[in-house]
Amino acid sequence: MHWQLGATALIAGLTLIGVAIGRWPGLRMNRATLAFVGATLLLALGVIPLEAAYRAVDWNTIALLFGMMVINVNLRLAGFFHLVAAGLIQRARTPRRLLAGIIIFSGVLSALFLNDTLALMMTPLVLELVLALRRNPLPYLVALVTAANVGSVATVMGNPQNMLVALASGIGFVDFFVALAPIAGAGLVVIWGVIVVVYRREFAPSELVAPTARAPRFYLPLLRKSLGATALLLVALIAGAPIPLAALGGAALLLFTRRLKPERVFREIDWGLLVFFAALFVVTGAIETSGLGAHLFAVLRPLTEGGAASLAGVAVVLSNLVSNVPAVLLLRPVVPTLADPTAAWLTVAMATTLAGNLTLLGSVANLIVAEIARRRGVHLGFNEYLKAGAPIAVLTLLLGCWWLGA
Repeated sequence: MHWQLGATALIAGLTLIGVAIGRWPGLRMNRATLAFVGATLLLALGVIPLEAAYRAVDWNTIALLFGMMVINVNLRLAGFFHLVAAGLIQRARTPRRLLAGIIIFSGVLSALFLNDTLALMMTPLVLELVLALRRNPLPYLVALVTAANVGSVATVMGNPQNMLVALASGIGFVDFFVALAPIAGAGLVVIWGVIVVVYRREFAPSELVAPTARAPRFYLPLLRKSLGATALLLVALIAGAPIPLAALGGAALLLFTRRLKPERVFREIDWGLLVFFAALFVVTGAIETSGLGAHLFAVLRPLTEGGAASLAGVAVVLSNLVSNVPAVLLLRPVVPTLADPTAAWLTVAMATTLAGNLTLLGSVANLIVAEIARRRGVHLGFNEYLKAGAPIAVLTLLLGCWWLGA
């Protein structure tokens, strides 16, 4: 019915715009509640039946996210991220080496433990470190978050949109890594070069005077177990185990314990992110069942047939209009119809991730870093971020298109 098509366009549009912005002015609603309310309205109007809504939710993605959250919480409680920060302090002798260390640690760890989680865990530690060294914190914060975004390109568990791509496409962990890890590695070099150029005064040749560092606090038994579970997860993924099952297996191993109360772990789980994903699946499912998806398909299909650069351009625009996860969901019906779906899926994963570095609003990780910095009296504003973030995004996207189109 025409009224349902119009209602779906209005509700889904407002929901996705709210998700991109992060809130609606005057309302105390975050991305999770916006998506949940939008999904519920579509259900109430009969745009998508309840049974179809249940089927629309990709439970593999929900299971993978939950499993990785449990692993990340255990690593944090074990003191893993504090140990990483302590290693940075010991090895940094100059501002440029400190910058390189932050970029490498952030890029590598984000490929394993989700870029949003890494931003949440590492931002306070990096702030504490650079402020103690009496350095300008802004370039190091930009380096942290852009490296987290770029590094997360490399693996299926690096960020939520990669999880969606891997599960929708069936691309295995090893194949995904082989295709996209070179882009991530080269992108980290690009970040270092851009930030050194943009912040010339901060990175003029000089020596760092390291502050008196407190010994990092960590819990060795839990640290060993958490790193062991992570290693087993990687072995399972390389061996070809189903990605969600491998993540759930790692989580189950860590929840099988005599030392750590499960309530403590579950308090740290980002339940809002799980609600956000489930609700978004329902919203995009309603777009398909209402017929609106066919109209979007007709518009997007010609724009995506010009190779890696053309498809990447569509993905970048969508990512900055509605955010990267909804962009993948909107492209999900289109990509399998293209000439080379595997290459197209890899392009979508690359472009929607690297597009997050374009502006401060481009990814949730960016906003996490800016908000934590604000609480510490450090203002990472839109224009300040843009100085390095935009050239990093453009250069890495061009690099990614060249690599995948080669």
